[in-house]
This record gives sequence, C-alpha cells and structure tokens, in this order.
Amino acid sequence: MNKHTKELKMLGLNISFYRKYRGYSQSKLAEMIDISRTHMSRIETAQCEVSIHVLLDICEALQISPKELFEWHKI
Repeated sequence: MNKHTKELKMLGLNISFYRKYRGYSQSKLAEMIDISRTHMSRIETAQCEVSIHVLLDICEALQISPKELFEWHKI
C-alpha cells in the first residue's frame, strides 16, 4: 500500500467532483489536458501516481486553484 493512498483517493474524488460540476466527461477532461481517458480514470480512482504538471493542467481545465483541489472534505 502506498504511503499516500488516502490522499490520492481524496484527490481523485475532488477531481471527479469538479469535473462533474463543470459537466465534463472523463473523456472530455482527458482530451482537454492531452492524456488518455484511461489515465484520467486511473487518476480519479487512485490507481496511479500523478505528476504536478498534470494536476496543474487539470486545475486549469476545471478553472479551480490547486488549493481547491487539495481541500479534503469530510464525506
């Protein structure tokens, strides 16, 4: 188990939330930031590590700040 599994899961949930809020499919967001839909899915489900460059691209596409992406909310 990765040392940061919980954080990666929360990050993926936040990406998914903001993506849906904007009305984007995984395919649309992936296309906007030039990655595959499979990679986007793996990011959202914490099945892979993600680079800071991709995270910044996601923030730009979703029109949110990195701070917003890393705010953990209790579910």
